[in-house]
Amino acid sequence: MTEPVRLLLARHGRTEWHRDNRYVSRTDIGIDETGREQARTLARRAKQESPSLVLSSPLKRALLTAGPAAEACGLKPETDDRLRELDFGEWEGKTFDEIRSEDPERAERFLESAEHGFPGGEPLEDGANRILAVFEDLRLSRAGATVLVVAHNTLLRLGLCAALGVPLGEYRRRLPRIVNGAVSEMRFGVGGGALYSLNDLAHAENTKRENVR
Repeated sequence: MTEPVRLLLARHGRTEWHRDNRYVSRTDIGIDETGREQARTLARRAKQESPSLVLSSPLKRALLTAGPAAEACGLKPETDDRLRELDFGEWEGKTFDEIRSEDPERAERFLESAEHGFPGGEPLEDGANRILAVFEDLRLSRAGATVLVVAHNTLLRLGLCAALGVPLGEYRRRLPRIVNGAVSEMRFGVGGGALYSLNDLAHAENTKRENVR
């Protein structure tokens, strides 16, 4: 039986918009100083794991995070357009407080269930299918190998839900957040995904301890 691919799923480093908890998808912004530190600590984790491939969303914030990790492993990051964040449509650039103020009824419906997605945005199923297709391609091309995938909060949550058989409309409740710079490990094989860890930040804690010495 073919071995599953070992996927290390990482969210990009923090941006200025994420500091204020604004929705950001298609807007191509970089990472802030905290994000750059998260990228450096992810690089240390990558060096320990020795992935055979570092695959990234083509958006700047993901590539700036993936670059140091790939360099630490003697690799160049590869990009896949299917790893772009879900398009948030009319909510792009807004905080949830702003959204609730503008359209309280829609905001409350979203809090109850995300199944209807974002107004004017990409359907949840479309985003899930995009990243699931990436997982399937890696299963076929990298069986038994370790791959670091650097992508985005909502897309990664949708991908995990799709791979694990969780209804997409429950992604916010089942997986409230993928932490910037954290690593979630999933093995993806013929029968789908198996989650081994979620939001692992041991590499960041190790870095803090090293800096104290």
